[in-house]
Amino acid sequence: MSAVSRAPATPQRRMFERRQPCASSRDESGASAKQPREPHIYSEVEITELLRAAARLWPSTGLRPRTYTTLFGLLASTGLRIAEALRLTRDEVDLDAGILTVSETKFHKSRLVPLHRTTIMILRSYAEHRDWFCPVPRARTFFLSDAGVPMKYRRVNETFVKLRRQLGWTATGGRRPPRIHDLRHAFACRRLLSWYQDGADVSLKIPALSTYLGHVKVTDTYWYLSALPELMACAGTRFEKGGGR
Repeated sequence: MSAVSRAPATPQRRMFERRQPCASSRDESGASAKQPREPHIYSEVEITELLRAAARLWPSTGLRPRTYTTLFGLLASTGLRIAEALRLTRDEVDLDAGILTVSETKFHKSRLVPLHRTTIMILRSYAEHRDWFCPVPRARTFFLSDAGVPMKYRRVNETFVKLRRQLGWTATGGRRPPRIHDLRHAFACRRLLSWYQDGADVSLKIPALSTYLGHVKVTDTYWYLSALPELMACAGTRFEKGGGR
């Protein structure tokens, strides 16, 4: 798997590098404390590979393959934090309205997350299969294990690490290997890149993206501009033209 390369130094990169997150403890990839961390920005091909690998999980006749493909797909398409997705209850997933209610977030705030129609279709299909497989669940969470109980982050991460090894994804260039949380980073970066490519005024759209992602400060969202070379190039071009858009 290719790592995200650094773009040449620019005024924008120097500004956003201040937002570079650092590991406070050993994370799922084994990175040591206080090391600068660059996120892995998944390509569309990599996300497809991950979902296909999840669909092959054992037991093939159980709920597990459907649960993991739907969970990872939701993270990739909405940028939810993994803990937020695992805590979702059935009442918080309104498929008729196409809205997720994300409560008790990282910063103890709640927010509404609109869903794309294709995401709604996939979630509805999962819910129908889940209810058929487990008609009397032992929990009200949207995502369930084969035993009908809530999914635990530790087990989800262990499964992801196994899939990552199967796919041959490793750390390169001194960076850590891809993580579940990097699906969130990839969503944000691809959304910003799409806006730039469409000629949108990104400075006006970033506050909305910040709210959608559940960031407390909009500066946390601006940090994503430094995570992808294509974004840095787009931001630099707009800056040089003096539009700031």
